[in-house]
Amino acid sequence: MEDGFVLGGKTYRSRLLVGTGKYKDLETNIRAIEASGAEIVTVAMRRVDLGSQSGKDLFAALKPYTLLPNTAGCYTAKDAVLTCRLAREALGTSLVKVEVIGDEKTLFPDNAATLEACKELVKDGFTVLPYVSDDPIICKKLEDAGCAAVMPLGAPIGSGLGIRNPYNLRIILEQVKLPVIVDAGVGIASDAAIAMELGCDAVLMNTAIAGAQDPIKMAHAMKLAVEAGRLASQAGRIAPKLYASASSPISGVIEPVRRG
Repeated sequence: MEDGFVLGGKTYRSRLLVGTGKYKDLETNIRAIEASGAEIVTVAMRRVDLGSQSGKDLFAALKPYTLLPNTAGCYTAKDAVLTCRLAREALGTSLVKVEVIGDEKTLFPDNAATLEACKELVKDGFTVLPYVSDDPIICKKLEDAGCAAVMPLGAPIGSGLGIRNPYNLRIILEQVKLPVIVDAGVGIASDAAIAMELGCDAVLMNTAIAGAQDPIKMAHAMKLAVEAGRLASQAGRIAPKLYASASSPISGVIEPVRRG
């Protein structure tokens, strides 16, 4: 994409962010990331053993990318803050995705705890990307707290239900001046395109690619969908109408020749 996506003071060409969980093996994971064209890759710090060979292999393979450590598996603000600080020490990055889960069954985020963690992390010099529900109020509060972006969900994590509430996303886009990254719920390529058509700045996904029958093909599909949605958003759609409108103008129509 010609227009850059700015996050934390750095410009990225790709508006697709991808994860590293649920893949059958490391090779498939890396090939999918390559096919996606993503430049930012998120890693769940509480689910990777940095001291194991598999953990070392993963981070060695991710060297070409910008790492976005996340706090998946945290249920309190305290745990999320601690995980981010450990990630900064281990990986040398202050760019973090903060998620504090409020319900074990639905995996919906705890917005209040997320806000609490983000305020502390911003004061500590982190570039914070919070994962929250599609609530315009919490997104505005996170902007006021100094976050670098907001990441409202499209649908529950791993559900593949797509963009369930485009109207809330539109309100968030109107009220928040930060980058808006749809995170969670994408199932197929058209979901990613819809998010971008609405005007979102980027899309983050993991299960939609990792859980596909062919993750490499799906990663490529998502890349194209994000690009198409972005171009459509920039182009500006026609106004929807209730009734038909002829593609060709009526004026100047050549009348048929009538024989005697």
